[in-house]
This record gives sequence, C-alpha cells and structure tokens, in this order.
Amino acid sequence: MHELLTTEEAADHLRVSERKLYELVASGSVPCSKVTGRWVFPKAALDRWVMSGLSGGPAAAHAVPPAIVGGSHDPLLEWALRESGSGLAGLPEGSESGLRRLTRRELMAAAIHLHRPEDEKDNARTNIDVVAQTPGLHDAALIGFARREQGLLVAAGNPRGLDGLTTVVRTKARLAPRTDGAGAQLLLLAMMQQMKLPPERLHIVGPPCVTALDIAQAIRAARADCGIGTRAVAQATGIGFVPLVWEWFDIVVRQRDYFRPEMQTLFAFLRRPQFADRARELGGYDIGETNRVRFAT
Repeated sequence: MHELLTTEEAADHLRVSERKLYELVASGSVPCSKVTGRWVFPKAALDRWVMSGLSGGPAAAHAVPPAIVGGSHDPLLEWALRESGSGLAGLPEGSESGLRRLTRRELMAAAIHLHRPEDEKDNARTNIDVVAQTPGLHDAALIGFARREQGLLVAAGNPRGLDGLTTVVRTKARLAPRTDGAGAQLLLLAMMQQMKLPPERLHIVGPPCVTALDIAQAIRAARADCGIGTRAVAQATGIGFVPLVWEWFDIVVRQRDYFRPEMQTLFAFLRRPQFADRARELGGYDIGETNRVRFAT
C-alpha cells in the first residue's frame, strides 16, 4: 500500500464508508492534505491517529475512561450494574447527555433509547443512525441490552381513565416531563408530532424529572397525574401503567473499551439465568437480543 492513500484507499484502510471519511475530513478530525484538488491521507499519520484514540490526542490512547455507564436510567440495568460485580457505576442523566459525555471520554459506556417522529414501529434504526452520525464516536459499538415497554405512568387504578396521549390532552391531565434529551422526553415529543398534537396542549407541571422514578414519586405525591416511563418502574413503585410502545434500549461503548474487564464482566453477567429471572420479575422486558452487537462503526 502507498504511503499516501486516496479517499477510497483511506476509507478501506479505516474500514469506514467514504461518506463517513468525508465527515471526518470536514470536522478536521482526520489527518489529511489537499493536493491538486484531491484529498490524500498519509498512511503513517492515519495509523497514529487511530492509536492515539482518534479525537483525544496521544494521551488519550492510554487514558482509561471512568468506570461509569451513563445515559438513560433503567431498573434492570441499575440492578445488573450492582449485582454483576463489574465495578461499573451508573450516572443516569438522559440518553443525549450520555452520548455527549461518552464522546468526551467521561464515561466508559452510555445507555440510550432515542426516538424521532418518523419512527414507524420502534426506534431500532434511530439508535443506530444517531451513533453512526455522532462526531467523536468513530469507533463505537452498539450492544443490545433489552427491548422495553414504555407507556404512561398513572396513579394506581388509573382514576382519570387515561388511555393515551389524546386523553391526556383532552382531560388536561397534569404531565410530569423528563429533562431535555432524555429518551422518554424524545418519545413523548415524537408521538405528539405523529398524532399532530402541539406540545403546547400538554399541561406540564413541576420541574423536569431526571428519571422515571422521579415521575412515579410525583404521581404518588399527587403533584402530577401522569408521565412517560417503563412498565418496570410502574410495577416497582406500585402505580398504574398504560402501554404505548416497545423500544430498543442499547449500550454504546467504544470498541477498545468493550474489551475492558469491567464491560466484559457486565456482558457476561447478562448471559446468566439470574438476569433473565430478574427481567421477568420486573416485567416489560424482552431480552431475546441482549448482548447482540447491533452496530459497529
């Protein structure tokens, strides 16, 4: 192979598409030069760039990110982090926040469930597309954790008779929102747009909730009538649940961090019978695709 690679050769060398390579060029992330109107890529510089941790400079090649799984909150994941003995901590701040922290290497992995209005049945493709397009995640793998049932968290017995977002709007039920960028909030906004219901018609109350557990507490304290959350949260807190959709809940990790002992311990634990037992006990989970690599850049 020549020391100066063409765009096609460089893309093949890095195992990315030419479109992805042009995105890296546009962002100034990849070493290259323009000669007589064409981009060329020094092979030695490309190899050093890969070994240096892509966007983090030479020191990042040896820097181990904190043993934290950030992103979205999930009761089954929270339990698995605790019981697996992996040494991984959780930092639930929302899907988009987790991705941002992952690009800055402030986390070892991020849990995500992203939604957009054009999703027809579920968000299987959305999680993949966002990871593929996120700058700074050029070496990421998307690992399936579970499919989850999302819906409306309501008071026990559903005294307001809520059966979906239409009745939430019509009855002016008080809805506790999630923080901006949280997967549940993205789901809410996507479904409202699909149903051609302006978000302004929602009766939003209180400050945004960081997790669905916070929404459940707001409902139990009668500060809100409903909010978006999983069946598992509803069952764990003894409140009502109105099913809306099933969604993909995935773990994003850099490929080089995938093989670290902490992550391997967690993934090994997800294959054990007690993990399946816990998923059944919590309710609202399909773990048929757990641990499957759904995408890798």
